[in-house]
Amino acid sequence: MKMSRRDMLAGSGALLAASQAGAMASAPVVERQFTLAGPDGREVRISEWKPRGKAKAQILFSHGAASSPRFYEGVFAPWAAAGFQILAPLHVDSVEHPRTKDFPGLASWKARIEDMRVLSAYVGQRPWIAAGHSYGGLVALTMGGAAAVVPEGLSGPLSDPNVRAVVAFSPPAPIPALCTAQGYAALAVPALVQTGTKDIVPGITATNGEGWRGHLMPFEAAAAGSHRYGLVLDGVDHYFGGAICRYDLPGPKQVEQLADAARISTLFVDAFGRADRRARVKLDGLVRDELPVRLMRK
Repeated sequence: MKMSRRDMLAGSGALLAASQAGAMASAPVVERQFTLAGPDGREVRISEWKPRGKAKAQILFSHGAASSPRFYEGVFAPWAAAGFQILAPLHVDSVEHPRTKDFPGLASWKARIEDMRVLSAYVGQRPWIAAGHSYGGLVALTMGGAAAVVPEGLSGPLSDPNVRAVVAFSPPAPIPALCTAQGYAALAVPALVQTGTKDIVPGITATNGEGWRGHLMPFEAAAAGSHRYGLVLDGVDHYFGGAICRYDLPGPKQVEQLADAARISTLFVDAFGRADRRARVKLDGLVRDELPVRLMRK
């Protein structure tokens, strides 16, 4: 389903309003936070989760619209336990960002790309995995080569040559103002794209029973033979019942399904972020058409 700019703004506004109540919910404290200098003197706050010992892989994560990195610890904890370091900027559209009102509508798109560029420069010339949820899933796919719409006032390629693979949880269906199906088809690296059969977001996806399929478009549009995986989890909604992004939701939290997503994404990062052949064999061994955990490969 193709969404218009008006649909996207309306959907993002709905997500923003829905997130207000839960944005300040209590959550474990991240290990470290620091600030990087962004364009025009704008500060970019970074949250970091470190594994014990030397990091085996580095993940740069982009959160969903209106959310915050701290609402993804249900994914970050198993990633850190697997030996991955996670770095995540607080984007300007977050309800926790002090300058949210200065970036209305699609102004956040440009700022998000700038945030990832700043974080990439901080990391330096080393391989990393781009990951994200919802709006952040689009950011991650763009870092991995998807030909998204270049934000006004931004120059240069949107992708990053250091990205080795992409993990995108519930990325948006094609939105002409951000990325078309043809744009998703330009994805240049291995990718894992996740959704669930209840992943319906009014204003972002169709609201019929098949609307969740729009989140799979990056997987469906990408060329075959380049290690693309599509993960569908039965009964899972956009927020895993409030286990990520929206801690304020009444639930029940879909923690078992989130554990499945974390387990499979960990294998994917090991397989294509670290070139671990045994992890790839295990990942491919999970490929099946049947729910509740449907893993596709192309």
